[in-house]
Amino acid sequence: MSWRRLRVLIQQLPPESATWTALRNAMSDEELAEQADKGEPEKGRWSQTEQLLAASLDAIRRVEYVLICANTEKKTQRPEAPKPTPRPGAKPLRPKPQLSASAADFLFNLTRDRVA
Repeated sequence: MSWRRLRVLIQQLPPESATWTALRNAMSDEELAEQADKGEPEKGRWSQTEQLLAASLDAIRRVEYVLICANTEKKTQRPEAPKPTPRPGAKPLRPKPQLSASAADFLFNLTRDRVA
């Protein structure tokens, strides 16, 4: 068996395999810190079990959110909607851009001039 073939076989193992676990456990603290700093979880691989677990977690969070919203009288007391669990291959949601005070004043003046 060639080294290339061995590398391909190892790369195709599921992330929870004993081989990947041993490789992770053999990493030094510096290597782990480096991986954590430049880690990209959206490029990692998840097993089907992990995908189903994340889907279940998202569903439970959504049901909890709907239950709280249904039993909260004031809209201002409602919690923020739950964010989905980050998954490999899915880019994180971008935060909505916030309107600055100067931009709000500009828009207000613009609409006021058109109404007058």
